[in-house]
Amino acid sequence: MSHPDHRMNLRPLETPTGVSAVAGPHDIGASPGDKKSKSKSTRGKKKSMFETYMSKEDVSEGLKRGTLIQGILRINPKKFHEAFIPSPDGDRDIFIDGVVARNRALNGDLVVVKLLPEEQWKVVKPESNDKETEGTYESDLPEELCGHHLPQQSLKSCNDSPDVIIEAQFDGSDSEDGHGITQNVLVDGVKKLSVCVSEKGKEDGDAPVTKDETTCISQDTRALPEKSLQRSAKVVYILEKKHSRAATGFLKLLADKNSELFRKYALFSPSDHRVPRIYVPLKDCPHDFVARPKDYANTLFICRIVDWKEDCNFALGQLAKSLGQAGEIEPETEGILTEYGVDFSDFSSEVLECLPQGLPWTIPPEEFSKRRDLRKDCIFTIDPSTARDLDDALSCKPLADGSFEVGVHIADVSYFVPEGSDLDKVAAERATSVYLVQKVVPMLPRLLCEELCSLNPMSDKLTFSVIWTLTPGGKILDEWFGRTVIRSCTKLSYEHAQSMIESPTEKIPATELPPISPEHSSEEVHQAVLNLHGIAKRLRQQRFADGALRLDQLKLAFTLDHETGLPQGCHIYEYRDSNKLVEEFMLLANMAVAHKIHRAFPEQALLRRHPPPQTRMLNDLMEFCDQMGLPVDFSSAGALNKSLTQTFGDDKYSLARKEVLTNMCSRPMQMALYFCSGLLQDPAQFRHYALNVPLYTHFTSPIRRFADVLVHRLLAAALGYRERLDLAPDTLQKQADHCNDRRMASKRVQELSTGLFFAVLVKESGPLESEAMVMGVLNQAFDVLVLRYGVQKRIYCNVSALGEPGGGRGSPSRPTLQGCRL
Repeated sequence: MSHPDHRMNLRPLETPTGVSAVAGPHDIGASPGDKKSKSKSTRGKKKSMFETYMSKEDVSEGLKRGTLIQGILRINPKKFHEAFIPSPDGDRDIFIDGVVARNRALNGDLVVVKLLPEEQWKVVKPESNDKETEGTYESDLPEELCGHHLPQQSLKSCNDSPDVIIEAQFDGSDSEDGHGITQNVLVDGVKKLSVCVSEKGKEDGDAPVTKDETTCISQDTRALPEKSLQRSAKVVYILEKKHSRAATGFLKLLADKNSELFRKYALFSPSDHRVPRIYVPLKDCPHDFVARPKDYANTLFICRIVDWKEDCNFALGQLAKSLGQAGEIEPETEGILTEYGVDFSDFSSEVLECLPQGLPWTIPPEEFSKRRDLRKDCIFTIDPSTARDLDDALSCKPLADGSFEVGVHIADVSYFVPEGSDLDKVAAERATSVYLVQKVVPMLPRLLCEELCSLNPMSDKLTFSVIWTLTPGGKILDEWFGRTVIRSCTKLSYEHAQSMIESPTEKIPATELPPISPEHSSEEVHQAVLNLHGIAKRLRQQRFADGALRLDQLKLAFTLDHETGLPQGCHIYEYRDSNKLVEEFMLLANMAVAHKIHRAFPEQALLRRHPPPQTRMLNDLMEFCDQMGLPVDFSSAGALNKSLTQTFGDDKYSLARKEVLTNMCSRPMQMALYFCSGLLQDPAQFRHYALNVPLYTHFTSPIRRFADVLVHRLLAAALGYRERLDLAPDTLQKQADHCNDRRMASKRVQELSTGLFFAVLVKESGPLESEAMVMGVLNQAFDVLVLRYGVQKRIYCNVSALGEPGGGRGSPSRPTLQGCRL
């Protein structure tokens, strides 16, 4: 899909006062690559730090022959000189050692690597406790694994969560990927704001980064057991620059005042240590920067890499804008969005012109003849109390024979988004709404999200429904799909629905409920919620009996000060029966639609698969559990779920151990991915590991996910409402890949937003004292899980280094977690 560079939004690139667009260094005289004066370089070609990339032809030939391997580059955020790509066979990751071997690729890029000779492979010392051979994984649990939507301010908390359900990780996505790992959930965000000893070595501009002592081998590797070697490689080509090439960070003067470079360039030091240092032309910098560099020591800037030459260990960049003070929420948030290529600009007039112009809009009379009219039915929404984009509603009507007619009614977003329109293009490009702690960056204009499509109570709305006849035990007797019109009778919050579930026999006072339309009574709504709850419990029991997995991790939610927007406190979001009720029916609808579209279009269905865990990491974890005497069965998703739910007692210590183990089990999990059914030959690969079902898709959140809009169009075509989609399977796959990329970026952004708010909370209210449990011991540090907040933190034994102000490349006044007394 389109290049992240084109997505970059810097509300038009405002440059600081007196800044012009960057000129290449050769327009200015010496290039940043010229370490010595030009006379030297005329004697011969300058020595390059990096290898020239291979030609496209050689790369495609090498990939075909299997002499080259491609994969997404993952740079260890805790040891930035270590990088990895996944092994195509699911075995241990392939190791890329150091900046030179990484060859100017950035985190997230799709790269091609060539394996190094065996004598240069990494030795993983068996006696070493530093079990970081895979590098640090960021959290990638699918929403289906973890519990559905985010608890945060304007997010849904549960809706389609289930792929693998991590019952409580603060991830606003569908927990189905089973992926995750809360490993770095918060950590990456907080760590970005905190002192990290291991990165101190990078402070000195050109100092070579010291390698980990376990990295290279000189002795005869054949004498070593196979298990202790990790294949190592170097990058030879970048297939797709998925990293945005933008970074937030700080400006500094170059160290050598006498060099020619000093007169032309400043040094930009990114907050994310995985991004290289960047030379920025001084004429791009604020006009008084050279005279008063200290005035800018705590100013956060955004810089974009425009070039990175073979002969230069630093990249060349263009300063985009000054964000404001480091450590403050809005500048930091804008920096996070920009780094991850999130388009947060206002929608253009061309896009807004695609929306109905005459407001208030009413449903055209001819539309009623094309739809099933459900406006008289008792239909309602259940959402977080703050939600404004309501895209799903439920109904439950008792039938004479004791069964129920249960409906899931989803906003008919595709009605308002014409294919090929400017609105369609921007939604496809954004691909997902991005939920931050304090706000949402929407995929669609607010008028659509909050008014036209949102299933607000007491107004007629266009929907796409799945309606079943279900027994009280959740057995499906009949199933219907179709376009409908509904009129929701009330907007329940999760708290309202929960109080109904907890008071099955008492009438809930009207003062404790939202307004209900006069056609329906609070008793009727109450009974419908109780009936749905009863069926959902049985559906859920059956799902887990059939082998589904859920990893319950902690989700942090914040209370914010209305005036300042600063966090006042945080709490673990409680995932209750009302959340589970909604989740169960969203899963049922997603699975039903997956089967329907796949039957109709076996080559063209947009589905969602969840691959099984990474073999090698799973084996390492099994070995660890054996050593610890923990009886955990990893043979299937269901067996693992059973182990986690039955192995532990309910005393404080057991619950803490369960929390740590759940966290560790999420590490080998992979992401759930959208894919086009025509491009995967083996139907076994269609499976969703965490949900343990053969087919799954996303249908229930079209206001916030573009994949669901595509699925709505496929379902409409399958039902004969419209012509077949004019999309070749490989075009649909490209869109699926783009949705996967943007979904992952939005997840990272969400985690970093949570990390930022947590760091600010600790800074403002700290020190906070909390119990933690050790998760892993390394050579000079140990990892702990702070139980009350679900935060992971690395504690360095070399404490004195932790006390250094602003260690690493950050600025001393940015918030840190130093206040946590663990």
